[in-house]
Amino acid sequence: MKPVNESESMEKEEDSEVKSLAEFLMTHHSEQLHSIVVSPEPKLHYPLYIDFTDLLNENSRLAHLVLAQPTVYLLLFDRAAFWAHKIVIKGLKFGEKGVEKKFIHVRINVCGSPLECPETFPSIGRVRVKHRGILLTLKGTLIRSGAIKMYEGERMYQCRKCKHVFPVHPELESRNSITLPSFCPSQRSKSCEGTRFDCVDESVIRHDYQEIKIQESTQVLGVGVIPRSIPVILMDDLVDIVKTGDDIIVTGILTAKWSPDLKDVRSNLDPVLIANYVRRTNELKADIDIPNDVIMKFKQFWSDFNDTPLKGRNAILRGLCPQIFGLFTVKLAVALTLIGGVQHVDASGSKIRGESHLLLVGDPGTGKSQFLKFAAKLSNRSVITTGLGSTSAGLTVTAVKDGGEWMLEAGALVLADGGLCCIDEFDSMREHDRATIHEAMEQQTISVAKAGLVTTLSTRTIVFGATNPKGQYDPDQSLSVNTALSGPLLSRFDIVLVLLDTKNPEWDAVVSSHILNEGESNKGDHDEDLGNIWTFSMLRRYIHFVKGYFRPVLTKEAEKVISSYYQLQRRSATYNAARTTVRMLESLIRLAQAHARLMFRNEVTRIDAIMAILCIESSMTTSAIVDSAGNSLHSNFTENPDEECILVSNLGMLKRTYMLAKTVISWKTKKWDAARGISRTSSDFQRKLHFD
Repeated sequence: MKPVNESESMEKEEDSEVKSLAEFLMTHHSEQLHSIVVSPEPKLHYPLYIDFTDLLNENSRLAHLVLAQPTVYLLLFDRAAFWAHKIVIKGLKFGEKGVEKKFIHVRINVCGSPLECPETFPSIGRVRVKHRGILLTLKGTLIRSGAIKMYEGERMYQCRKCKHVFPVHPELESRNSITLPSFCPSQRSKSCEGTRFDCVDESVIRHDYQEIKIQESTQVLGVGVIPRSIPVILMDDLVDIVKTGDDIIVTGILTAKWSPDLKDVRSNLDPVLIANYVRRTNELKADIDIPNDVIMKFKQFWSDFNDTPLKGRNAILRGLCPQIFGLFTVKLAVALTLIGGVQHVDASGSKIRGESHLLLVGDPGTGKSQFLKFAAKLSNRSVITTGLGSTSAGLTVTAVKDGGEWMLEAGALVLADGGLCCIDEFDSMREHDRATIHEAMEQQTISVAKAGLVTTLSTRTIVFGATNPKGQYDPDQSLSVNTALSGPLLSRFDIVLVLLDTKNPEWDAVVSSHILNEGESNKGDHDEDLGNIWTFSMLRRYIHFVKGYFRPVLTKEAEKVISSYYQLQRRSATYNAARTTVRMLESLIRLAQAHARLMFRNEVTRIDAIMAILCIESSMTTSAIVDSAGNSLHSNFTENPDEECILVSNLGMLKRTYMLAKTVISWKTKKWDAARGISRTSSDFQRKLHFD
C-alpha cells in the first residue's frame, strides 16, 4: 500500500485536475450543462460533447494527458462534468428548476484535430499493441450489432474490520469478473490490513451494454487485401445509436478480453475498443475533392458544346469503360443509372426513390463484368459481389450466432447504403435473397424479424446487375423465361438491356481493329482533347458533382411527353402488366432527371424526356435504340447526334417525337413484352407519341 502522504498528494492532484477540467466545461460548454440540468429525468445517462481541438487550445497539458492516459482522465472528466453541473444548478435564474443528475459522460470528438494522424487514427487492419491504452480513433462500416445487455460497472464493498467502504470495478480482460483486493485499501494513518469484505446492499451501478463489430471499408484497400474487423463496446447513451450498415467513426480506448473457452483451443486475448464517442458518417460521403478550377472546366466544356449538346454528351459517354468499343446504349444506361434522379417525398411522407436500377442480360464475353467493375470504381461508395459469392449474410441481412448471442450481419445491399451495389451472376442468388430483394430495391429498406431481432435497415443503393441467359437466348420467349428471373423482380429494374453475341462479320472487323489499335494515338486533335478531358478522375468528379449540385425539375413540355406516353401505355397494357406501368412512369421521370443532370442542366427538357422514353423502349427487348441490327451489343456512337434531333429543335408538337424515334429505332421486329406491357409495333408506338 502507498504511504499516506503520497496518497494524499495524489488526491490533491486529482482534485486540481478535476477543477481545471470543470472550469473548461463551464467556459466552453455552459449551454450543454444547462440543458442537462433542466432535464427532468435524474437517472438517465447524459452525454456532454466536447471537441479535442478546444481542449488543446485551452489547456494543452491536460489534452496530452487525456490522449496518453484516457482510462484515468476520462473518469476525471466525468467527475468534472458532475461537479460543473452542480454549480450550474446553484446558479439557475429565478423560476428555473434544475434536477441533479447521477450520470454525465464526457464524449470527446477528435475529428478535425491533430489526432487525425496514422498514430492515433489508423486503419483497423493496422491496429497493434502499441495502440493499447491511448485515445484511439477508428473508422469502418458496422457489420454486426448485438443485443443490448446489462453491465455491472461498479459495486461497493465494506471492510468488516474498519468499516471502510470502497468501490470495485469489474475487469474486462477477465470477462467482467470482480477481483477483490488482498487487504483493505483504506488510507488512514494506521493501516487496517483487513482481508474480509461484505458487499453493500443496493450499491451496484449498472449500465446499458452493447457489442458491435466494425469492418474497414473496401474502398481504401488494395487488391487482394482482406478487410479486417474489430469488436466495439458501446455503453450507456451510446447504445443503439447506430445500425447495421452505417459508416461510423469511433473514438475510445483499446483494450483486450479473453476469447471464449473452447475445447482443445488455446485461449487468447482479443482486441476490443471501448467506445467513448461514436459518429455516423452516412451523410458525409462527399470524399471526392472537386476544386473550383475543375468546376470551371465543366462549365467551359458545356459552353464549347452549347450548339451541339448531344455531341458533348457523347464525348462524356466515351470516357465510360473506354476499353470497350461502341455499346452506346449500354454506356448511356450506365451513366444515367450512376447519376440517378431526385427523390420525391409527398405530403404523407411516402418516398419515391431517386436511384435507378440497371440489369445487363447477355452472352459471355460481351463486357458485362467490365461495366460492373468500372461503375464500382466510379462510385465513391460501392460493393461488388456475385449472387453466390456473397457471405452468409447474402445480399440482404441475416442473423448469426456469435459467442452464444444472436447478431445481425449485414449483406451487400446494406453495406452499399448510399452508394452502388454491383451484383454479377444475378440469377444465382440464394432463395432467401430472392424473397427480400424486392423490398430492398423498391422501398429501399429491409425488414428483419429473425431470431428475436426485429428491425428495419436502410438500403438506399443503386443495384447494377449482370446475368447470362439460361442456355441459348430465344427472342421469341419472354425475358423471364430466358433468365429464370421472375417478372416482379425484373419490373424493379428501370433499364434491362440484352447483349447478344451474334455473328456479324462487319462488326467483328471493327471491334478487332479497335482492340489492335488501342495503344495508338492516330485520332484527330479534337478527339484527343476530349480524351484528355474525360479521364477517369474527371469523369468520377463530374458524376459526383452533377448528383450533388443539380436537382432538375420537369418543364411543361417534358411533362406533356411523359404524360402522353404513359396514358397510351396504360391503354395498351394488359391487365396483368397494368401494375408495372406505374413503375415505368417513375422510371421515366428518374431517367429524364438523370439525363438532365448529365447534360449539366437544372430542368428536364423535351429532349431529356425523349431519351428517357427511348431507354425504356430499348429495355427488355433485342431492339436497341440506335442499332439497326436490333442488338444493344452492336449499338455505336453516331457522328452527328444533334442532327438526328433537329426535328425537335423548335419544341413544337409531340408528333415530332415519333419522327425522331423513327430515325433511331429499328422497326424490324414486332414483339409484345408481357413483363412490362409495351407494344413493339410501329403503329402502336406512333399512337403513343401522337397529339390530336
